[in-house]
Formats: sequence, structure tokens, C-alpha cells
Amino acid sequence: MKRNQLYESLIDKSISSMLSAIEIYNKPDFKYREETFAILSVNSWELLFKAKLFKQNNYKENSIYAYKPYINKDGSKSKRKKVLDRNRCGNPKSISIIEAIKRLEQESLLPSNLKDNVEALMELRDNAIHLTNLASITKSIQELGFACIKNYVAILKKWKPRRSLGKYNLYLMPLAYVDSKVIASSSLTQEANNYIRCIKNIKNIMNNAEPDDEYDIAIKIKLQFQKGNSFDSVGVQYDKDGVPVRLSEEEFRSRYPLNVQKRYYKSQS
Repeated sequence: MKRNQLYESLIDKSISSMLSAIEIYNKPDFKYREETFAILSVNSWELLFKAKLFKQNNYKENSIYAYKPYINKDGSKSKRKKVLDRNRCGNPKSISIIEAIKRLEQESLLPSNLKDNVEALMELRDNAIHLTNLASITKSIQELGFACIKNYVAILKKWKPRRSLGKYNLYLMPLAYVDSKVIASSSLTQEANNYIRCIKNIKNIMNNAEPDDEYDIAIKIKLQFQKGNSFDSVGVQYDKDGVPVRLSEEEFRSRYPLNVQKRYYKSQS
């Protein structure tokens, strides 16, 4: 089957962007990590949505290009004629993620829970400059992140972009410790309080949303610590539908180059 170069590029960049988002979020000391995760994950969704529309329209490039009204000689905007909108370099502009979501919805290709999750991440991206302290909503953002990864894997499998996810760690998302301290609302900016209100509204939508086994707006996180004297208490389970984790001997040695003897001499020095 002949492959379209632009389509393949959009898919590859989408996956790379999501991997980068997860990698950044995995760094507990990385400043601006929640905002960066939102920026990169939204970018990943935008590329994936455009790839789907592009394929859906028989790989016609004008299906994902942005158009603007033609300017008449008298300076007025034409109500019928439209021309390709170009950036400052003269290259064609593509449609926005909002327009991509709208078109996918019109074709009944976008589950409502997935759409709500992406829009919540878009709100975080758009309001990042105002959120100077995210400690009060870190758990909520993490819940959105878990759902984002789950939805991404599920929709990729459904849309079948000829990509095997087995080699990607898309399922990895750190269960970071969430600070239980509550920050007084008076210490937050008005813009931050507005975003918190938006998150609460999304949670209300989630509670009233129709059940969906495949896609989520957010995934609730509940941590429970249990003391144990053996490895029997470690909560590791086998799932026949889970993503396989493979680590070759060469990869293991490259990640952990020190053996017992080398570690002993290193500790002595």
C-alpha cells in the first residue's frame, strides 16, 4: 500500500510530541512540567487530528489548510471567494486544533469524553502564564494527564495509523506524590482561581458524563500505602491485554553498567 509522506510525518510528529510530554512530566524536579506537558500533549493531539482529517479527505492537502476571505479592490472582504492563508514566510497555514475538533465532531469521529479531556488541557496551556502556583490543582492536572495518555493509545488503535505502539512507552505516567497542603485562595491570582473554577466544572461534567469504557475526561487517582514484610505486598499484576515491556540484555547493561564488584569498589572509593 502506497504511503503518503505528509500523513506519515504528521503521525510520527504526533507520537514524538506525546513521548516528549511524558518524558518531561516524568522529571519531578523539572520546573514548568505541568504546563509543558499540556503544551506538548495538545500539540500531539492537534497533529493527530489533522492527520485523521487529511486521511479522511483522501489525502487532499487543502482539507487541512486555512483559508481567509479574498480582499476586493475596494478593500472589502469577499463573502464568497476565499484564498489560502499564508504565514510571514509565505507558507500555507494549517487549520487550528479548534477547527480540527469541530470538523471531526461533524463527522462523528471524536468521542465526547476525549474532546472534553483535550479541551481541558487546552485551557491549561492557554492559562499557563497566569498560573504561578499549581500546587493546589496538581492532582487535578495529573488526573487529566492519565486520561490523556489512555485516550491517545485507545484512539491510535482505533484509527489504525500503521504504527505499532509496542516499542513506545506511551503508557508510562508517573504516579507522583501530590502535596496535600491546601493553599488559601487569597494567595492565588484571579486568573488562577478562574482556571480552578474551570477544572471544577470539568469534573462536574465528568461525573455526569455518559459511561465510556474507552475514553475518559479524567482518571481519578487514589493512593493507598500498605506495609509489608515481603514482596507479596507489591501490587504488580499480569494483564493479558497490557502493553508488553521488553528490555534486552544489551539495553539493561547500558542502563545499569555497574555489577556487584564494580559497585563495591566504587563505594569504597
